[in-house]
Amino acid sequence: MTSLDKPTEDAQQDSRAVTEAALFEAFGGVRGMVETVVPGLLFVTIFTINKDLHWSAIAAITVSLLLVVVRLVMRDTVKHAFSGVFGVAFGVVFAMMTGNAKDFYLPGMLYTLGLALAYIITTLAGVPLIGLILGPVFKENLSWRTRNPGRKKAYAKASWAWGLILLAKCAILFPLYWWANTAQLGWVLVALKIPPFLLAVWLTWVFLAKAPAPIDVFAEMEAAEKAEEERKAALAEERGEERGEATAGRHRRDV
Repeated sequence: MTSLDKPTEDAQQDSRAVTEAALFEAFGGVRGMVETVVPGLLFVTIFTINKDLHWSAIAAITVSLLLVVVRLVMRDTVKHAFSGVFGVAFGVVFAMMTGNAKDFYLPGMLYTLGLALAYIITTLAGVPLIGLILGPVFKENLSWRTRNPGRKKAYAKASWAWGLILLAKCAILFPLYWWANTAQLGWVLVALKIPPFLLAVWLTWVFLAKAPAPIDVFAEMEAAEKAEEERKAALAEERGEERGEATAGRHRRDV
């Protein structure tokens, strides 16, 4: 390894570490995955045992609220836990309205289908959804669209990966919604909760780790503000010197 190779490898490692940290922040990490799985797992477990929709629904919504309370007590971010509560609440309300326990899963399945289409459509439109999600996390906002074509290409690849993986998941779940019973659908859905998500996150990491570094637009704005302040300060100092010279000139004339 030459002295020139070392900084390059260090920069690549730093870029990968930043990418990994940003992905964990954006998607909730291990804890976020647990909070996503537990309510549905509890619902299908109880329903498999006693076939009681009401107790299964109550257990699922209760554990979702407890996860939010734990986050609040620990003063941690609650966005992932709250999203779980809303997802479970929609499922509970829908299942209670129809009286069909399988409908507990239908809102989440429709959301997955809509999200898959959103990833694909936004990518075809030239504004890949994963870039819109991760841009603020990387402090680059939308700079990748016009100033960083390599990064835009990586976001497009990642969005295609998310869209196709979620479509494949829907291709499994929707037929089961019609043909399988509630317990079968529930266990398959729980089994498909984490692996497709991890695959999509891993592919996103692979694409972004090889992409150009993000442009920190916040640092650029801070630098521009600092430069403007320095310019104003220099201008004020120059004007002060000019006024001082003018005053000195008048004083000499008076003398």
